[in-house]
Amino acid sequence: MTEHFTWILIWGTLVGLDLASVAQVMIARPFVAGTVAGLLLGDPLAGGTVGMVLELFALDVLPVGVARYPDYGIGAVAAAAAAAGSPGALGTGIAVCVGLVVAYLGELGIHVVRGANTRDVRRHRAELDEGHLHTVRGLHFRGLLRDLARSMSVSLIGLALAAAVYTWPFVTRPGAVLVTLVLIGASIGAAMSGVLQAVGRSAVLRWFGLGLLLGTLFVVVVQ
Repeated sequence: MTEHFTWILIWGTLVGLDLASVAQVMIARPFVAGTVAGLLLGDPLAGGTVGMVLELFALDVLPVGVARYPDYGIGAVAAAAAAAGSPGALGTGIAVCVGLVVAYLGELGIHVVRGANTRDVRRHRAELDEGHLHTVRGLHFRGLLRDLARSMSVSLIGLALAAAVYTWPFVTRPGAVLVTLVLIGASIGAAMSGVLQAVGRSAVLRWFGLGLLLGTLFVVVVQ
């Protein structure tokens, strides 16, 4: 990971900014963020795998109003860095754990940035009421810089955690496989919860159930 550190850090920072501050072209989706990080590290399969698991967790998020939610995009980048080069299930579970920790650190960072932005707006309330364009631009620019600092800081922490995790003595093969199974189950549960919140008990739920059944049958037949 050392030789690709700069590119991964840049990618993690861009992913964090894409969540709300810049562009919003969906590179902050965990599957996209993890797969690209894996490509940068030479292991796109590992990156895509951990990104897919974290994507299932992210389906439970409803980013409405001032709702608080983890930054799963940066989490997926850190998880991909932890999983790259690791054999199968041994790497996936531990890497997803890293991703979840980083995602919740990202959530804390978002909360801090929002608070700073709010205080900044309050300090310039009179100028905003008078419609000063330079004040609006200044507020946007400072908010962007705060989110840039958040995204880069969380990415740095995530990469440091990814580099350190496999030196921990309690990371054994049986334990890692068990963690993988538990996290995959938890991610599926989170995804189902997100779907049920989104569709409720409407006709959409019946179509979802039909699609799930047909998809399962297709997998069984193909196998």
